[in-house]
Amino acid sequence: MNASASANDWHLIGLLRNGDETAFVSLIDSCNSTMLRLAMVYVATRSVAEEVVQETWVAVLEGLHRFEGRSSLKTWIFRILTNRAKTRAQREGRSIPFSSLADMNLDEAESAVEPDRFRPPGAQWAGGWKSFPATWEELPEERVLSQETRTCIEKAIATLSPNQREIIILRDMEGWSAEETSQALNISEGNQRVLLHRARSKVRGALEEYFADN
Repeated sequence: MNASASANDWHLIGLLRNGDETAFVSLIDSCNSTMLRLAMVYVATRSVAEEVVQETWVAVLEGLHRFEGRSSLKTWIFRILTNRAKTRAQREGRSIPFSSLADMNLDEAESAVEPDRFRPPGAQWAGGWKSFPATWEELPEERVLSQETRTCIEKAIATLSPNQREIIILRDMEGWSAEETSQALNISEGNQRVLLHRARSKVRGALEEYFADN
């Protein structure tokens, strides 16, 4: 079920409709960096992503009088953003993430974990782990939290498919809830959950290789 606009949303909408510049600047400050990061999932360059974000803010201002509160204000803004970004991507001949479709056939989608991590059919404990996920509890905290590790994570995220990248950006980098993410991207919570699991598995795999080699 979609979450409707909160009392705080309506208060902010009232300020924006009355031309309160401070309220608008505050809204931009709270959303702009996330909007830019998400727009860059769809389009080729940062400059184009910045144009998409600017177009979105214009559309938000022009559409304030039409906001009906059937979703949160943030969800409404990010739906405008993703629609604008997808339209721009189509004009530039770029592929559109799966999440732009009504549904995915998850049975035909990729595995979340590489199949060779499990024991093959016919082997003892077939289907069980052959190569267990690494644990990093014994690594020094400063190494886990280092800039090099952050760079490794960012590079791993950059290699994800667009639909997985947008999910992990919103959930793990921006701290959105599953419900907020599903509503903003207009996908089912089940699809959102599977895409997030696959994205996290790939990033974890990249970290395993990084810590093994360093």
